Formats: sequence, C-alpha cells, structure tokens
Amino acid sequence: MSRIVVLAGSPRKKGNTDRLVDAFVKGVADRHDVEVISVHDYTVHPCKGCNICFSNTDHACIQEDDMPLIYDKLKKADIVVIASPVYFYGISAQLKAVIDRLHNPMRNEFAIRKLGLILVGGATLPELFDAIITQYRLTLNFFHLEDAGMVLVRGAREKGDVREEDLENAFRFGQSLG
Repeated sequence: MSRIVVLAGSPRKKGNTDRLVDAFVKGVADRHDVEVISVHDYTVHPCKGCNICFSNTDHACIQEDDMPLIYDKLKKADIVVIASPVYFYGISAQLKAVIDRLHNPMRNEFAIRKLGLILVGGATLPELFDAIITQYRLTLNFFHLEDAGMVLVRGAREKGDVREEDLENAFRFGQSLG
C-alpha cells in the first residue's frame, strides 16, 4: 500500500478539478492511503528566493505560514499527484506557490517515487498543456521520479463541464496505480 498525496490547486470548490480529483480518489482509495491537500485551504506565501532555508539547520523557511504542514504530508508520500486548472497555460497561483516553496533542502527528506498530473482547461487548443507538461517532465528527470500518468481535459470552463468520459479517465488513472 502506497501513500498518495494529491496537491489540488483549484480555488473553485467542487469545480472541474475537484471532480476529477474525486474520481481519481475513488479509483485508488481501496488499495492505497490517499490524502487530498486543497492548497487553497492553506496560507502559503511565495518563495522569496532568500535561500535561508539552505543555511538553517532545520531547513525552516523564514516565512511563517502553513507550508510546514504541507512539508510534513509530503515527507510521508510515495506518490504525488498534481491537479490544477490551467490559467494562461500554467497551473494555479496557489499551487505554484506550494511548488516553488519546494525549493528547500527539506525536499531531500521526501520518499516520493512517482509523480502524476491532472489538468483541466477551458480552451481546446492542442498546445494548451505543453508548458506544464514540459515542467512536469523536467521535474521527473531532475528528481528521478517515475511518471505515474496524466489526465488532460480540454474544453471544461464552467463548473460541471467535465464529461463522464473525463471522470472515467481520472478513475482509471487511480486504478492504474496498482
């Protein structure tokens, strides 16, 4: 049994991203321990790039916010799934703040082996996800992580626009993590 952490980056509760995450969790929950972190529920300040965390013996950031809670959850994870709506060809600002704060030596304490991706965007452009997928692949390479898979949904702007087929794909993604 693996420990899976889903970093859900949508500020819109019960929207398309949350619905895809729920379907993913239903597909995986009977075989793995899953925790969904809705990053919008946490106060996480953007990284200042001061690198003080590299010189502090406990790698603590000088900012006082909720990021230590997220670090503690990630330290226990074997698999991380990033889920986000797509805004201007990028992930949500809330999720980006969390990811940027992983520029901290504390990440060396993580036991993460696999990384997955769930993205949903309102546009239908073929290149909608290209920039995010490039960053995702660079992260896989840099940290020597296995690609757990992706669910990419285009054309879902308004709440409820994800189709049953999209939800089924997210469910199957969860099931694929045997």
